[in-house]
Amino acid sequence: MDIGYLLDEIRKNYSEGDRKVGPLFLLSVLSEEVGELNKAIRNNTNIGEEIADVLFITLSISSYYGINPEDKIIEKYIRNAELTKNKWKDL
Repeated sequence: MDIGYLLDEIRKNYSEGDRKVGPLFLLSVLSEEVGELNKAIRNNTNIGEEIADVLFITLSISSYYGINPEDKIIEKYIRNAELTKNKWKDL
């Protein structure tokens, strides 16, 4: 997956609408999509579609704020892999 390409496409096709509805609406859509992913996982159906929906709206929010999530993931999880992977080891 090329996150830069996806962000460019989202900016090109959706940023005007995202600006009109605002970040709180986008956040409510993300909440709804996470709920749908939860249901899909429990029912073991349409999981891929729901993951795509969650990723899409997350990237839309990233685009809204001018954040490249790839950079943040590298910074937080890849460069600090030892620290991060031990964070949940006791769960």
